[in-house]
Parts: sequence; C-alpha cells; structure tokens
Amino acid sequence: MENKKGFADRFDWTLAFIILLFLIISLFAISSAQTTGQYGINFIPKQLVWYIIGSIIIGFVMFFEPEQYKKLSWYIYGIGVFLLIVLFLLPDSLGLVKPMNGAKSWFHLPIGDIQPAEFMKTFYILGLARLITMHHEKNLIKTVKTDLILLGKMGVTLIVPLAFIMTQPDLGTSLVFLAITVALIIVAGITWKIILPIFLGGVGIGGLLLWMAVYMQDFLADNFGFNPYQFARIYSWLDPYSYANDEGMHLITSLNAIGSGEIFGKGYGERIVYVPENHTDFIFAVIGEEYGFVGASIVVSLYFLLIFHLTKITLQLKDAYSTYVCAGIIAMITFHVFENIGMTIQLLPITGIPLPFISYGGSSLMGNMLAIGLVFSMKFHHRTYMFAKNEDD
Repeated sequence: MENKKGFADRFDWTLAFIILLFLIISLFAISSAQTTGQYGINFIPKQLVWYIIGSIIIGFVMFFEPEQYKKLSWYIYGIGVFLLIVLFLLPDSLGLVKPMNGAKSWFHLPIGDIQPAEFMKTFYILGLARLITMHHEKNLIKTVKTDLILLGKMGVTLIVPLAFIMTQPDLGTSLVFLAITVALIIVAGITWKIILPIFLGGVGIGGLLLWMAVYMQDFLADNFGFNPYQFARIYSWLDPYSYANDEGMHLITSLNAIGSGEIFGKGYGERIVYVPENHTDFIFAVIGEEYGFVGASIVVSLYFLLIFHLTKITLQLKDAYSTYVCAGIIAMITFHVFENIGMTIQLLPITGIPLPFISYGGSSLMGNMLAIGLVFSMKFHHRTYMFAKNEDD
C-alpha cells in the first residue's frame, strides 16, 4: 500500500533553503560588483526578477510527474535542438540574434537576451536519461556489445546539439555537455573494458593537443582551423604575466583580487582591484577579495552542501529514469562550479562559464532553476510504500 503524504512532507524544504541562501549571496555579491560602474546599470532588480521567474519555473516543473517527463523527453530534446538550429540560421540583420564577444549564442527578445544552450543542457539530460532507461529495459542482459550500442546512441544524442554549439563558438558550454555525458556513461553502468580505453585515449589526445598548441601552433591552424585567440587563451592561462596587457589581464586581476582578500577579506564594498565582468563570470573574485578565504570557503561549502543533498535525493529514488536525470543535473552543476572557480584561480583555462545561482544572468539562472525544478519534481512525486524495506536496514 502506498504511504501518502501531504505537501509539507513531500516538498524539499532543505533544497529550497539552500537556493534561498544562494539568492542572498548573489544579491550581495552583484551589489558590490557593480559599484565599479562598469556598465552603469543596476543589476540587482534584474537578478531578483530572474530569481522570481526561476521560482515560477520550479513551481511549474514540479507540477508534472517524472513519468510524464519520461514520455515527453524526446519532444523536449527536439525543441531544444530546434532552437539551436533557428539561432544558427537566423541572419543578424533581423535583429533577433545578438552576437556577443564573437559568439552567436543569444536570442535578442523584448524580455531580454536568452541563450538557448543554457536550457538545452537540461533538455539533453532528459533525452539522455530516457535513452539509457529504454536501452536497459530492452537489454536485460548486459554485454560488451550492448554497452557499445548504448555508447553509440549516447554519442549521436550528444553530437546533434554539440555541433551547433561549437559553431557559435562556445567552448565552455560544449565542455558542460561532455561532462554530463561522461557522468551518465559511468552511472549507466557501461563496462570499464570500454570506459577505460576511451578515458585514457581522451587524456592522451587532450595532452597531445595541449603540447601541439604550445609547440606546433602553425600545424593546428593550417590543418584543423584553430584560431589565434584560442591559442592565446592557453598561453595566457599557462603564463598570464607574459600577456599582462592582453589576454592575461583578466586572470591576473582575478588572482590579485582573490589574493588581496587574504583570510577575512576587505569587507563589503571595500574592493580595490578592478576585475572586468566581475558581476558575471568573475563574481568569485569579488567574493574572494571582500570576504577573503573564510567567505570563499563558505560559498564553496554551500555548493558542497547542495551537491551532497542532490546526491542524497538521487540515492533515495527508486526508478532508473529519475536517477539518471538527477545524476546528470549533479554533473552539470558540479562542472559549472569547478570550472568557474578553477578559472578564477588559474587552476583551469578561462572558458566563460558562470557561477551557478550567484553570477548575474537570466539564461544561466533560469536554466539552473529549470534543472533544480526537475529535482524538486523527482523528490515531490517520489512514492514510498508502507511495507517497503527500510533503507537504513
């Protein structure tokens, strides 16, 4: 017999409280960041509006059950791909597409600039989760052959959106899609006989490309179409002080800001180091300078708490589809956090990935809230039974 619970018992109040804490941190950080007057715009009301819209999205998404998302997964995935195709085909002259920093990634709409790739991440997770679930239901006995077939299906599902995102170009978002795919390959239970050679091959190819980018730039440019700015990003990451007046300036100012915060920071609004884009991709530099190691550690700990809580929810779910969806969302958020913070402290190259729930940006925030809404839905509609085995037994 099913053990029915009321709304208060089924709603995830802990997750809601964590998102509320991110809202508070975001408003404080953006409020301080914009005191530099870089754009002459007050981003606080806009960020608050995006959070309100994101909350509405969570409420709407939570209304539907996981089984409904499972049935609609490919339609939702198709809508995302359609938007990427339209973005690719629309000419700039119509005014509906807004190129930024050399990337054709945004629709220019009356409500604001919308980046469809941010929503496609979650749409892709839904489609991939459906694919893996259906594959396992049809292949009850796992073999190397069935795993290879699954891997091929996942590869095709990835290539379709990735092809359009890479043409924008948007390396950072492309890496997010790869991170989601790798995580779901592991969770899907594909044998290590396949995963290990692919992983080692990927590491080898990545290392070779990095070596060639440093010592064989002309070969890569002539034969693979690499652009000078892509090499410059690598050089400025490895040795930013040799490019202090150009590509390395952003990283240097970020390192100076975070380092100058020391242990306890300079306090709210007491920043000295000017960091470009400090309200979006480099919001962590603001936190590091004003609140120091302690403040930055609190933010990182809050992300750890979020990921831990999402993982706990995932382990409690009984159906495979919901598990795969939540695992993909965990991978997406984790990679965003690791890459954004890593690029501000020279651990990773700068890719333009925002810090989830804190950086200013409507598309990024709504995309993440959409993903969190799915987790709320999985938890809210999760069914328990009176005579089910206790998980603690």
